Amino acid sequence: MPAVLLLGSWTARAMNSPVPEYRLRLYHTHTNERIDVVYRRGDAYIPDAIGKLDYFLRDHRTGDVHHYDPRVFDLLEDLTSAVGHADQEIDIICGYRTPWSNNFLRTHSSGVAKHSLHMQAEAIDIRMPGVDTYKLREAALSLHRGGVGYYPQSDFVHVDVGPVRQWCLGCTAKEGRGD
Repeated sequence: MPAVLLLGSWTARAMNSPVPEYRLRLYHTHTNERIDVVYRRGDAYIPDAIGKLDYFLRDHRTGDVHHYDPRVFDLLEDLTSAVGHADQEIDIICGYRTPWSNNFLRTHSSGVAKHSLHMQAEAIDIRMPGVDTYKLREAALSLHRGGVGYYPQSDFVHVDVGPVRQWCLGCTAKEGRGD
């Protein structure tokens, strides 16, 4: 009988425990739009919120929308915690890119991959106000969740949910090693 009571009280406590919510606050530097959205409760992504994030991260050159891999949102949320600024607004430099936009960028700037994960909505370029970009890069690397590119001259970090790898465009040898 005590085991049943113990199980019963555990079940009651578990049922009364709040389900964790995962929130993102984003500012898009090209569209001047902001979004503050709870995109996941517990293990369940919220379809309407994911749709809003997909639209928010659309290709700002063409307006095309692509469904984002929600692991990118989890990565961003974890990254704010990793730098000690949970729930802080993140500046979005670049979200989804159509193949046309990716090619346009490749012909007008350096450091743009021909098969960029931006075109699969699996990558995002960011900065966080008040957080040194190098510190943001180091925090992203510590998560071991995908690619991390560091662009110190442009003051942003690329994160993606592809294979774990890193690169640095325009870094000193010391910066490129992460010293």
